Amino acid sequence: MRGGRGTCGPPALPSTAESNHMLDEKIPPMLAYAAEPFDSPRHVFEIKWDGARCLLFKRGREIRLQNRRLDDITWRYPDLAGLHRHIKAKNAILDGELVALVEGKADFRRLQQREQLTDPFKIDLASRRVAVTYVAFDVLYGNDKKYLDAPLMDRKAILQGLLGESPRLVESRYIEEKGKAFFAEAVKLGLEGVMAKSRASPYLPGKRSRFWLKIKAKPEAECFIIGFKPGQGGRAGFFGSLLLATREKEGLVYRGRVGSGFTEFDLEDISARLKALRAERPPLAQPPRLKDARWVKPRLRCEISFLEKTPRGHFRAPVFKRLVE
Repeated sequence: MRGGRGTCGPPALPSTAESNHMLDEKIPPMLAYAAEPFDSPRHVFEIKWDGARCLLFKRGREIRLQNRRLDDITWRYPDLAGLHRHIKAKNAILDGELVALVEGKADFRRLQQREQLTDPFKIDLASRRVAVTYVAFDVLYGNDKKYLDAPLMDRKAILQGLLGESPRLVESRYIEEKGKAFFAEAVKLGLEGVMAKSRASPYLPGKRSRFWLKIKAKPEAECFIIGFKPGQGGRAGFFGSLLLATREKEGLVYRGRVGSGFTEFDLEDISARLKALRAERPPLAQPPRLKDARWVKPRLRCEISFLEKTPRGHFRAPVFKRLVE
């Protein structure tokens, strides 16, 4: 896949001491809206990586990694401590995705093996067994200059000049105009989908903007966990499936249940959380009639993928992806 270059040089932005505080801040990433495949000369298209969103902060020889929840997760990835050697700037803030690449494709389950560890010995061992790569697709700051207001194509050109060669730090490449064909190829390769980004887009921390659009091979939804059905057999002592709802104008609406996609860690972690949220009644105006349902307060949210919605508005063939925190 060939990457394009911006047509404009880096913007002439002030280099002032007041901008240095960005290196110490917790900066929420820019977010996107969902869309259908389209072609456009005003957009560039890149892979939607199935990993963990992460901002990378570089100051001298120090690297700091921050996830979407604004947590410092540097300690979890000791194998990325040397990335400062491959960023050609004395300081920088990059936006990108942490991925575990297997034959060029991101394997989210392998990345989860890293995300769920807390023991230093196991973290060190996993860093040798499950390689993680930082895929950079944007730059917010570099060499004491802010680039938030610069057009995307200027930022892409700056990013390309900042990155050295490393298997642990790569640039997310893009194509121009032909979004439909690019999406079709992504689906054929089994990728999660593509991103469409306006060439003129500024970077808007913490904002969901139509400058950026996510086009997924399978639709996804963010749901409230409102209950569960007890597990049986190998899942005895855990849950068998989670009961889901989405918030609509009339309140929470039942959307079915999800019983696949969980790791052993998910079963243990979510089961423990559900015990503390048990409720006597369903948090719904119109609860479904479900045998053996156990209800909980709607404090937990999760992300699922699914094939389509049924005529009743339930998710068909849902698969659990992750908790949303």
